[in-house]
Amino acid sequence: MQDSPRQLNQIFLQSEDCVNNSTDVIYPSYKRDEVNIGIVHLGLGAFHRSHQAMYTEQLLNLQGGGDWGICAVSFRNQALQAQLNKQDCLYTTAILDVEDSFQVVGAIKEVLVVKTQASLVLERMAAETTKIVSLTVTEKGYCLNAQGVLDETLPEIINDLASIEQPGSAIGLIVAALNLRFKKGIKPFHVIACDNLPENGRKLKSAVIQFASKISENLAQWIDKEIHFPNTMVDSITPKTEQDTVDLIKNKLGLIDEAPVQREMFAQWVIEACPNMERPEWEKVGVIFTPDVESFENAKLRILNGLHSALAYIGLLSGYDTVYQAISDEKIKSFLVALVDNEIIPTIDAPTGLNLQDYSRAILARFENPKIKHLLSQIACDGSIKIPVRTLAPIQNNIGADRSIQSLSMVVAAWIHFIRVSYVKKQAVHDPRATELLTAVSQFQGNSNEDVSNFLEIDGLLPDSLKNNVSFITPIQKAYAEIASTFKESPFNA
Repeated sequence: MQDSPRQLNQIFLQSEDCVNNSTDVIYPSYKRDEVNIGIVHLGLGAFHRSHQAMYTEQLLNLQGGGDWGICAVSFRNQALQAQLNKQDCLYTTAILDVEDSFQVVGAIKEVLVVKTQASLVLERMAAETTKIVSLTVTEKGYCLNAQGVLDETLPEIINDLASIEQPGSAIGLIVAALNLRFKKGIKPFHVIACDNLPENGRKLKSAVIQFASKISENLAQWIDKEIHFPNTMVDSITPKTEQDTVDLIKNKLGLIDEAPVQREMFAQWVIEACPNMERPEWEKVGVIFTPDVESFENAKLRILNGLHSALAYIGLLSGYDTVYQAISDEKIKSFLVALVDNEIIPTIDAPTGLNLQDYSRAILARFENPKIKHLLSQIACDGSIKIPVRTLAPIQNNIGADRSIQSLSMVVAAWIHFIRVSYVKKQAVHDPRATELLTAVSQFQGNSNEDVSNFLEIDGLLPDSLKNNVSFITPIQKAYAEIASTFKESPFNA
């Protein structure tokens, strides 16, 4: 009779007690109790645990420990904190591919929640031992407006400026912690953004300095002079963990893990090289440090993320729930191939050594992994932030070069119709500008030209170069008429 599964932490009282009898399961090989916390990560979600924490775990294994343990900070998720605390912050990453593999991650040493422990979060961030603060807070967590600067009208920013001792936003937390270090004469930490935002480091630095200047000009100048905010690119498809994966881990490891994550095999992390920045030697485990993050960033944002958004809106309108289902539709796949070859790749200056067509085909193959159940509804969130970066930016490039934008226009039109169908079906739209978007589509009268024109007049939705630009608006109007006709009775259940 097989032994009952044990809780994950029960075999990790000391790492040397771990016995790995399977070649496809990796356990921590260092003494966790001797690892010190040097990183505070804001945004404890599945992606951080499957990506940055995994890279850090691999480095700790390689070096036999060190001072780069992670304090992982969630903004509100007390349930996840309780689950991880119950198993000493250990969890399993399941890498699902042709051959599955598993890694038990011990890099996270502490979990805090801003909602209930803001003072402890600030204390940890302000500690001299904290060298790095990293973030995965999604694009909207940077609190930027359409021009890419800090939006001082947002309630969370207003609240944090009024009560800097108890901040609730990522920007407020960073500035509040740096303010404490500045006053005490402690060297600052460096800040690494890990979200799908172009020039994420530069934009984050600008927002932090703008916020800090409201507190103290001397503080703002110190941040500007002393702190590195490298631009980065991150990549690994990490969907919501399925019960099948929980059961798979239980059967494979003989352990009960209440907080596992699942991801595809592929992972990439590109970080801008910053001289004299104290950091982990992540390059030893595959992280790329380069002065040319922008090329990697554009390739990933426009190809991977751009195709994801196209797949999400067209797939949902077609009645599919997951990336795998949608990419299995040959008509949709053919559309994506034409989109990337004809209208996305021509807008990208490829990083040295990267063949963009090969890269795009590898991405499409990643979408075809049946073990990764990536929900289209998850990708469809926050379109008002994602579409400008993933779709409107290449449209601008193509218009400037007198190239076609026919397929990209179909993506924009599908997004607009997704909002319209959501309104008609009374389904929630998860977007920071949901009220404006839904109000606009509620006034549609069935004339695609007028409807599209009115939608595109939403304040701040378009970059200045596309406003009233007939080379942009006319193709969108034509594409919307086709999309609305094709998906008049869309069955999606977002």
